Amino acid sequence: MMPRPLISNVLAAAALVAGLTLAAISHAQVKGLRETPLTEVAPAPEVVKQSTPADGFGRAYRQQPPLIPHKTDGYQVAVDNNQCMTCHDWPGNTRVNAPKISETHYVDRQGVRLDKVAGTRYFCLQCHVPQADAKPLVGNSFQNATQAK
Repeated sequence: MMPRPLISNVLAAAALVAGLTLAAISHAQVKGLRETPLTEVAPAPEVVKQSTPADGFGRAYRQQPPLIPHKTDGYQVAVDNNQCMTCHDWPGNTRVNAPKISETHYVDRQGVRLDKVAGTRYFCLQCHVPQADAKPLVGNSFQNATQAK
């Protein structure tokens, strides 16, 4: 009969060899989204054009924050300045014919209505995002709430 420590060492070694073999097989069969292996230098990604549909974007679900149909590169959003508000807060929105931000953005966490945008709604790009005309990484058969009915 084999001593107990020797048995556990043999079992551990066998498990390690089996695990390494399985990992090598699995690694060879798995295809990632990255087209260039990590060991090689990838070419710069192709520049994609920003989506700017004239009628805006549809929404995938009720209460989804609207998507941004224009570039936001270089927009400054700081504690004392939010460039989005130049066009989307009243009365600037009427001057440039931009959608006015929702009335919900003028209500604080306690439900108090404010004359200015609530601090919790001040950093627009936390919820609202621009879109790009980029090729999808994976197939997608998603249907929004109205399509799925």
